Parts: sequence; C-alpha cells; structure tokens
Amino acid sequence: MSQSFSLVDSLAVADLKVYLARAGRLEDGSVRLIAGSGVLAAYSAILYPHGLLDQSPTVLGLRTFAIEPGVAFDAVVPMRSMLDRLARLQETIEGGSDAVAVEVRLPLEVSTVTWAGISPPRGGWRPVGETTYGLLDATARAGIDEVAAAVPTGTGEQLVQRVRAEVWGRPIDGLEFVPAGASFAAASLGFLAEGEPIALYETGPWTRLTTRRGHVLVRRQAWSLKP
Repeated sequence: MSQSFSLVDSLAVADLKVYLARAGRLEDGSVRLIAGSGVLAAYSAILYPHGLLDQSPTVLGLRTFAIEPGVAFDAVVPMRSMLDRLARLQETIEGGSDAVAVEVRLPLEVSTVTWAGISPPRGGWRPVGETTYGLLDATARAGIDEVAAAVPTGTGEQLVQRVRAEVWGRPIDGLEFVPAGASFAAASLGFLAEGEPIALYETGPWTRLTTRRGHVLVRRQAWSLKP
C-alpha cells in the first residue's frame, strides 16, 4: 500500500530535496524514512561495512522535518525516486504560497538494504561534550585529499573500499571513539557552519554529532566499546 506524508510547506520540500541530493552524491542508494508524532526522520547511509572483512564504520546522516500529524510508517525507498518526486512537486507548487502543506507520496519500498537494519536509538542520549567546526572541517578535508591521492582513476571497487575504510575509520584527534568518517559526513551533508560548536552525545554503542542543520550518527565497532 502506498504511503504518503505532508510536509508543512514548500520550503520544507526544498530543504528535504537538498539534503537527499547531498546524501545521494555520497551513497546513491536508498533513504530510510520514519514518520510519527508529527516528525519525519530521514536517515541516509554515508559509510557502512560492505562485507564481513570490511572495517568501515557505520556512519549515518539524519535530518528531521515537521509533517502533519496522524501519519506513521518506517520505509526504505530509492534515493533517486524520492528526489524525482520532490523535483516534480517543486515544479507544480512554484509560484504558490510557501505556507501551504505539500503532500509527498512514497516510492515503492526496497528490501535489500543492509544498513537500514541498524536502528539508532531515539532516546537515552547523554551529552558528552562538544567539538569544533575547525577540527571536523580540517579532518574531512585531509581525509578527502588522502583518499583522492591513494585512489587513482580506474581503481577497482575493492581497493577503493579498503582505502576509504582505512582513512575514514581512523579516530579524530582528541575525539576518542569518533571516526574521521563522522567529519566527512557532517561536512559533505552541509551540517557544519564556521563558528558553530558541534554537540556530542552517546548511548550504548552509538555516538551522535549534532548541529542546528542535522545529525551524524556513528555506531562504534564492538572491539572499540568502553568496558
């Protein structure tokens, strides 16, 4: 059965489209959408293991959007299909009132997305400090340059994945248990702003980096868990 939800206005449509477009440039696959209590949570996979021997950290992006209440679902849909629908909606509502709710129908779900089975908790988060724009931005830039230098054009997918796992799996200087991949996600998704601190939270094996623009969720590997 087809599901739908209503974003509160056309500005939210544009905001969701920008977020998904950025996420799609990093991992052009699927997006997990969870609706309930008047909120839509949009999870995107930035990094995750592609096999038993892959040491990549699990790093997810998260944006939340206000929606009209009375709708609840948990669906994984193709990123490209969702972007196409949002683009068509923008064309139809162009020139109209920004304050009118906009209904969005979900594409057909997909069922073969391994990362979507890893569910970050919604509650129980405790603050553990904060970090800075400068540290995350510098870490992301250095990692991007290192990956580009180590992976020439035409390199096989297996080597690319190994290099990415090594670079983005390293801890950020001064941030124990937070891999460099978290900085890559925050910078690439547009969550960082110069001068704005990034709050850190933890619950169980999860760490969350939060700004006013969105969240990055990191699932620590079992061998790195605190006793």
